[in-house]
Amino acid sequence: MKVYNSIAEMPQITNAVVTQGTFDGVHLAHQQILKRLKQIANETNGETVLITYEPHPRMVLFPDDHGLKLISSLEEKIALLAQQGIDHLLILPFTIAFSRWSSLQFIKSIIVDAIRTKHLVIGYNHRFGKNREGSFEHLKSYSSAYGFDVQEIPAQEIANLAISSTKIRDALHKSNCKLAKQYLGYHYTFSALVVMGKQLGRQIGFPTANLHLTDSDKIVPANAVYAVYIEINEQFYKGMMNIGNNPSIPGKAHSIEVHIFDFNEDLYNQRIRVHFVDKLRNELQFNSLEDLKTQLNKDKLQAIAVLEQDPYEV
Repeated sequence: MKVYNSIAEMPQITNAVVTQGTFDGVHLAHQQILKRLKQIANETNGETVLITYEPHPRMVLFPDDHGLKLISSLEEKIALLAQQGIDHLLILPFTIAFSRWSSLQFIKSIIVDAIRTKHLVIGYNHRFGKNREGSFEHLKSYSSAYGFDVQEIPAQEIANLAISSTKIRDALHKSNCKLAKQYLGYHYTFSALVVMGKQLGRQIGFPTANLHLTDSDKIVPANAVYAVYIEINEQFYKGMMNIGNNPSIPGKAHSIEVHIFDFNEDLYNQRIRVHFVDKLRNELQFNSLEDLKTQLNKDKLQAIAVLEQDPYEV
């Protein structure tokens, strides 16, 4: 997949089959659109083009609303789209000025002049342009004049999946990793930097890697203990993660820690990726470190059982 960060970088494409949107998470409903995009490209000897935006439009339009967290970073979205077999990815900077473009201005400047679109595919009830004035009917009214055809994914193909980025975010905020996977088609993940912690886990036989998320816009699932896979240098390991306020350890602030089973290498200052499989339990307060150790042993056995039921497919 070729990636372009501006219209000026786009090459001339003879038979462009195009879709556009934020595609946060590239979930199963998105994949349905991409499947149709590729099908049309195969039938017409065309090349697929996906237009997306950075940053997420809601972060520009509603800067004071800090509640939006993303399922995928830009880097992750690029990788997910490459896996889907898209030929060309155009990343347009989303600005206030750009948000004021009319739908006709977008059609003429981007769809027609910049990409020379021959076939346009959009999801059911997709809207675009200033005040979301653009619609399927709007596109159809201009398509013949500008020499492209437009197809809308039928309502039943999208609606029957009952999937949206909002539902996935909500599932993760409620610790429901299994539901998020059903919507995404893959385990939710984030990458983080391993940083120095208080090393209390070593004292009870459960050393942890303390994690710092460098991407503040990514979703952190709700406070809980999770069964996870940990990806280190393209190798996958089983483990369990705690996200929370550590009520059993006085003076310890909110943290994200992962214990990797059967692993004793130094990971400080390395970047690792965590794949969330399932919630094991809520965060609990213990009367002693010995009680905590007892519970962690139970958690480990439960995590191993959960991970054996859901083996990671590389």
